[in-house]
Amino acid sequence: MRITTLEEINTVLPRLDLVSAIEAAFVAYSEDRAVVPPVGELLLEKGDVHIKYGYVRGEEFYVIKIASGFYGNAQLGLPSGNGLMLLYRQETGELVNVLLDEGHLTDVRTAVAGAVAARHLAPSQVQRIGIVGTGVQARLQLGWLSRVTDCRDALIWGRNAEHAERCAADMGTVGFKVETTGDASAILRECNLVVTTTAATEPILNAKDLRPGTHITAVGSDTPHKQELDAGILTLADVVAADSIEQCKVRGEIYQAVQQGVTTGGLTVELGDVIAGRSTGRTDDEKITVADLTGVAVQDMAIAGAVHAAL
Repeated sequence: MRITTLEEINTVLPRLDLVSAIEAAFVAYSEDRAVVPPVGELLLEKGDVHIKYGYVRGEEFYVIKIASGFYGNAQLGLPSGNGLMLLYRQETGELVNVLLDEGHLTDVRTAVAGAVAARHLAPSQVQRIGIVGTGVQARLQLGWLSRVTDCRDALIWGRNAEHAERCAADMGTVGFKVETTGDASAILRECNLVVTTTAATEPILNAKDLRPGTHITAVGSDTPHKQELDAGILTLADVVAADSIEQCKVRGEIYQAVQQGVTTGGLTVELGDVIAGRSTGRTDDEKITVADLTGVAVQDMAIAGAVHAAL
């Protein structure tokens, strides 16, 4: 058995083709080759803890992942996320590797999934990227989008102007021209590729501001009580792509829309089927598309296995 620290993990991550690995994971899930039980979840007063686990039939390992988000930690000088991944051999049940990633692999695989969604659903000409949120995931999402689009013009929204400016400064050092705003409606008015990364429990983006040709990837709403998008946005969308339709029925933006009696306006498909060409994604640059990413264990399997193989 190996115990791998975050420092060791960070030495191998830059040389991994994670976009391809996460794409393959989504395809495996949508082809019903993955066994992914319902999410284990603890909703605490100051944070939430997710336990995700599963395996892909025919592969070598299964994975159990624990990840937490405690969003008041910044006031204590602590990161909001933490966690680890456990890699076991399918054939024998042996624990092969304890990846002490401190939640970093969850953050990275979430950002990579955002890049995958944009690769398959964003308009061909991205005019400006809109990021809702100012934390670690906001930075990672914008950074990974540079792998799938040439656009380097971004607008960041945050409730705290100081945090937004700090995020913008950080992203400016990696090649982005970034402005900030305290007006959430500006994100949909000015950007045609948008990613939401917050732990909001009430909608931040409103359907009345949505323009034709926009793609939105929503990654923050991963529990039944979180919501970043006005449900009307899903009604206006031509395509809503879920990482897991089954999982999005009980959490995420699709769940919120159903709870409010709102139906999606166009096709509801799985991202893995879009990647594989079995379902229709974006067909032209005037379509509106939404990716509802609640986080599926196949992503954890893919990144944990890739890191282990590279050590």
